Amino acid sequence: MQEKISQEYEKVKDKLSEEEFLEEIERIKADNDGINFIDDFGAAQMVVQNHNGVDTSIFEKADETSETNRMTDVLQEKYDKVKDLISEEEFFQRIEKFRQQESENPFMTDDSLADMVVGELITEEPEAITNEVEDDVKLIKDIEKGSRDTTISGRVISISNPRQFKTRKGQNGEVSNVLLKDNTGEIRAVFWTQNIRLIKTFSEGDTIQIKGVDIKEGYTGLEANLMPRSSVIHIDDDPARFPAYEENIVNITDIEPDTKVNIIARIVRIPTIRSYEKNGKEGKVASLELQDGSGQISYTLWNKNVELINDLGLEDGDTVKIIQAQARSRPNRDGEDEISLTHWDGRIIKGDYDVPEFVQEFSPIGDLREQKDVSIIGIVSKLQDIKLFHRKTDNSEGKLRNFDVRDTTGDIRVTVWGDDTSLPLNKGDIVKIIGGDVRFDEYTESQYSMNTNFNTQITINPQNLSIEELDELEALRADLHPTPIGEIELMDDDGIEIDIIGRILSLEDIREFQRDDGEVGQVRSAMFADESGKVRLSFWNEKAQGAYDVGEAYRIENARTRMGMYNVDLNVGGTARIIRLSEEEASAMFIPKLETLEKALYDKISIDEVEEDERDKIIIGRVIEIFEPRTFERDDGEGLVRNIEIADDTGSVVVVLWNDDAKKEFELGQAIKLQNPNFRYNDRTNRVEANISGSTTMLEPSESELEKLPSLDELMEMIFVPKTIEALYEDDTNVHITAKIDEVGVDRPLLRKCPNCRASVEESEDDYHCDNCGYIFDEPDYTFMIPTRISDETGDIQATFFDNLAEELSGMTKEEVISTIEDGYGIEDKLQDLVGLTIEFIANVNFDEYNETNRLNPKKFLKKYY
Repeated sequence: MQEKISQEYEKVKDKLSEEEFLEEIERIKADNDGINFIDDFGAAQMVVQNHNGVDTSIFEKADETSETNRMTDVLQEKYDKVKDLISEEEFFQRIEKFRQQESENPFMTDDSLADMVVGELITEEPEAITNEVEDDVKLIKDIEKGSRDTTISGRVISISNPRQFKTRKGQNGEVSNVLLKDNTGEIRAVFWTQNIRLIKTFSEGDTIQIKGVDIKEGYTGLEANLMPRSSVIHIDDDPARFPAYEENIVNITDIEPDTKVNIIARIVRIPTIRSYEKNGKEGKVASLELQDGSGQISYTLWNKNVELINDLGLEDGDTVKIIQAQARSRPNRDGEDEISLTHWDGRIIKGDYDVPEFVQEFSPIGDLREQKDVSIIGIVSKLQDIKLFHRKTDNSEGKLRNFDVRDTTGDIRVTVWGDDTSLPLNKGDIVKIIGGDVRFDEYTESQYSMNTNFNTQITINPQNLSIEELDELEALRADLHPTPIGEIELMDDDGIEIDIIGRILSLEDIREFQRDDGEVGQVRSAMFADESGKVRLSFWNEKAQGAYDVGEAYRIENARTRMGMYNVDLNVGGTARIIRLSEEEASAMFIPKLETLEKALYDKISIDEVEEDERDKIIIGRVIEIFEPRTFERDDGEGLVRNIEIADDTGSVVVVLWNDDAKKEFELGQAIKLQNPNFRYNDRTNRVEANISGSTTMLEPSESELEKLPSLDELMEMIFVPKTIEALYEDDTNVHITAKIDEVGVDRPLLRKCPNCRASVEESEDDYHCDNCGYIFDEPDYTFMIPTRISDETGDIQATFFDNLAEELSGMTKEEVISTIEDGYGIEDKLQDLVGLTIEFIANVNFDEYNETNRLNPKKFLKKYY
């Protein structure tokens, strides 16, 4: 490192390592590629400024050398290039704009700002450079700082691997350094993005001439920066001018610290790239393990250089030549000095070199026992999501991820930590793990698990496997296909772990429950289907909170069977994975569209086609009646039930909602799609009702389905048909009756009911006892009832009004009636006043088998008048 750059490093050495300091210099130079006055020393000053604050003396010096808005000869030359496009005044305005944008850059002069203005307006074609050899070229010792568009010659001593970077404008770029020597000295040539292609035209040991370079100060001395129009040509080897080149390959055991060496070795291990943070900045590091015939050594790549692993396609077992690796001695974990190599300006060349073979021993998974530094190859047979945890030592957040690896002998759980949790693993991937630690684990099926560490190599789908190994692993992969949903019903045990693909047909709201440990848990149910069938899913806790959508396609891994009374359901819990699939992915997996699945799994029927005990049906209708919720007693507490009635153009049906569904809000005219309701016959009403059970889903109809559904007003006209009493038939529904009240039953306006089973009970001064269910209780439920006989000009019929309708008819609430009767008074006179009242109402017709006659079950009042 040049002395004055070393002096700059002294200012930040407590914040940056030497490698990091030089790395930042390279990054700043890359960001300012093409700005001639930013050399290594200037970049070093900017690094110091970034970490220690701005040195105002730099700005003062810059101000002293800048005379704003004065047209110098240099500025005039630059303005002449764009004078047909902008005025002189605008030229200086643009210079000022760029000056403000670059206010934190103390090295910006008016000349460079003017270059930026010109570059913004026009594209200058570079002048052609001749490929003829120049004879009158200065010796390296005579090259002067600040020389522009000059030519240098020398022997190639080293070539660095190109490193990628991003400019401040977000553009991708590359940079590579080439060390040239003649008999008088050495100079580094910097090849930028436009010149990288030239590196392929020469190798170490060649003598070359580079034309069109600018000479700047570098951290190792002067350096030659290539411009976009620079060129490289080969020249004759002249021993009188250029030193001989010897590629001295050193054995690993002969490496001395603080030297630069060339080695040929085999890669034994490539641990995964690690992230680290220092002074608020994130970096990356990877240490390869190398071996030649004499021994082993670690070779560390920092930051951008770690990308060489992928760029060069390096894998364990490859042989490489490494040029100009920096050797250093540092204490290891045991406190002993250990020599290691660092990649800086050298080069890694992957090739077929003569290095002793290294055979990595891989253990059969089924034979694993507690042991350190174990290596395995297999397929990922199970993959879990990333889990977060807090460390006990400092409460900082950590990450871990579990996955299972399988070979022909067995499976083992593998745990990765930190950065390794982000490895792009998928179920079915081939994975090679070198250097894991196996421990006893009572919670896994095999009783053992593997932990990885910072020195573990994890390779996904390695390219250096034999055909035999690949065939063996491909056979294992073939067993990992998703289970057709139609086959789940054939499974006969709890906890079988399977994968499925398909679409969500229906999705319920999240429900909370009390867990055994007193904590509140969450569960959410969904119906999931492929072309072979459907299955009910239960998402638990964190999985219940996922953002799922009806109709979307998903891959669900590690779901577990749960045996129900009639069906086999699936639990989707903490170890399961849920992957939303794009439509392209779903199509590639042959997952049908939602509409296709509905047609395959359900029959869409009209309401008049509803029959008792039918399953897998879909009905669509609008809400024409909403009833109040009712509570009832059950073994685990109080339940809730509510009825609504929906209709299409063929008829209507009562929909029975239970518990959470009974709490939902509905509006008259609201369109509802019922997927797989449970059709049950109600003996009291003599009608089939649609019960919403666990396997039923309420959905919004699609636009095309809504187009076929009449409006609420149209349905009212279709459904509520006016009829005379004479024209009524058994099982008529929603008939519109206009009649006069002739008689009112006044003997028993209140019926006492068992809160448990709703059976009638007799009045008691002590506890009530239900003869039907045996339930003993203090207070019964009451039903307010007004029996009547009504007539029109065609005949008469009995109609009984209950609760809400009785309240509306009498003008008294149930509570008022109860209070009045308990106080020893009657309501007979109030009820008798109803005789002669004309009422219009909607009712169903039921056949009274005891009296062998029809009777009306009123549902809704329309009008009443005398």
